[in-house]
Amino acid sequence: MKPRSRCSSVINGAPLLLVVVVCCGLSPVARSQSSDSCSTPASLAAGVSKLIPFDTSNLTCFDAWSSENFIVRYTSSGSTWSFVLSAPDKGGYVAVGFSQDGAMVGSSAVAGWSSGNGVGGVAKQYKLGGTSSRSCPPDQGSLSLVAKNTLVVAQSSRIYVAFQFTAPQPTPYLIYAVGPSNTNPSGNGDYLAQHRVYTSAAVNYAAGTTSSAGGGAADTKKWHGAMAGLGWGVLMPVGIALARYFKKHDPFWFYAHISVQGVGFVLGVAGVVAGFKLNDDVPGGDTHQAIGITVLVLGCLQVLAFLARPDKSSKVRRYWNWYHHNVGRAAVACAAANIFIGLNIAHEGNAARAGYGIFLVVLALVAVFLEVKLWRSRRSG
Repeated sequence: MKPRSRCSSVINGAPLLLVVVVCCGLSPVARSQSSDSCSTPASLAAGVSKLIPFDTSNLTCFDAWSSENFIVRYTSSGSTWSFVLSAPDKGGYVAVGFSQDGAMVGSSAVAGWSSGNGVGGVAKQYKLGGTSSRSCPPDQGSLSLVAKNTLVVAQSSRIYVAFQFTAPQPTPYLIYAVGPSNTNPSGNGDYLAQHRVYTSAAVNYAAGTTSSAGGGAADTKKWHGAMAGLGWGVLMPVGIALARYFKKHDPFWFYAHISVQGVGFVLGVAGVVAGFKLNDDVPGGDTHQAIGITVLVLGCLQVLAFLARPDKSSKVRRYWNWYHHNVGRAAVACAAANIFIGLNIAHEGNAARAGYGIFLVVLALVAVFLEVKLWRSRRSG
């Protein structure tokens, strides 16, 4: 029995040792196969480069998204821009989008996924019109892609999405996305499933540098909308209502009025400042900015008018009242219109527009009720 036991232990141990040796020996190979970097040499591997139909010998390279091992290479020749996105192949899609402000919605993207080793994957342009799969139709978008030069190369556990387009300059922000693992869009009419994770970054194409991946511009846009909307679009009309309908509660109405208007003005100015940091090269951006500056000027005039208000016994007080009341109303009307324009530019859903619209309707109904009540009190008085 002992010899058999010794023989058995040797035989059973051999496969275990073989597995350990094979795993330890192959794991570095697997890692090297799925790795890519911009370190020397930064050019594409020959096996990948020869499958791409345009020149890839002089591409600028940068680490686009370290946590997902995204590498972007690009170059330009006149107005033709060549891009190659390299990322680990996890059985789903990878995408790079071109955005004016760092936001995904409203941008155009090129997404690709593999179907095996070598050329044989799928690459398509997508118009990112919303957050749902059906709002991002394939074969649409603002990129002027060069025909027959958009393709996927899958090699060594990585996927390379190569494409060219014509433009004077790409957008200042790139957006990167990773789709769910082992989810092939080809089985869903080429519509993309919701991304597993995404990020954005600013790119300096002349220097070949990129900011840390993140949503800085998108965050700025959110702060701009929140502060300007709350300040000009909510607090300002509430402050007007306090001055109009609560004067019998003196001096409460006055301090409430200047407090609410003061906070609204500060928030509104902060929102405008945040807006100046955004890229306004989008449809409707110039109009939105012009109305925003108009509202800011009217708001500043109101502050100056408050500081220069004449005494109640002054002969010019009624002219001052007319000016103060109407400039304030004009500012609120412009602000309300500009909020809807801003929501449209930001590609916010109908819920946001409906929410603010409901607020205005409720405010108008309350104002009508208080106006009738004020009129009756004056008649009875």
